[in-house]
Amino acid sequence: MAETINQWAVITIVLSGLALLVGVFLIRGGNREAHMKAMLVATTLATIFLVLYLTRLGLGYEKKYVGPYRGAYFALLISHIILAAANLPLAAGALWNATKGLKAAGTLRNIDVPAARGYFNRHRAWVRWTVPVWLYVAVTGWVIYLLLGRYGEVIKG
Repeated sequence: MAETINQWAVITIVLSGLALLVGVFLIRGGNREAHMKAMLVATTLATIFLVLYLTRLGLGYEKKYVGPYRGAYFALLISHIILAAANLPLAAGALWNATKGLKAAGTLRNIDVPAARGYFNRHRAWVRWTVPVWLYVAVTGWVIYLLLGRYGEVIKG
């Protein structure tokens, strides 16, 4: 069962990364409503991933890397873990400011009203860090998954 949970976790984080890219593309094209929906999908999928990942760990399913270039693998893993931990408050800050801005604006068409402008400016400032960190974490997570699929040994807990 833990192996199936692991596979679903990978599927959700891949889809989350794709939804994030779609959201970035949409906002650059000026489509605020579609951007908001894509980002809510990305956030929901990332949250589902986290629940599945923690469930898998709780079931005692872990893999140990036994392949070549262990130093490079562990450097990748350590950077992934540190930035994954940093990504949660970054994403929460971006989401909080967007939510507060939308509430102050009343609608996405009114984001330039003074009550909302500050929140959306802070939202943009947060996502300048959040998006690259989120993408790095997603991509390195996929790489780690593939490496463990090839060079991983299940640890019996």
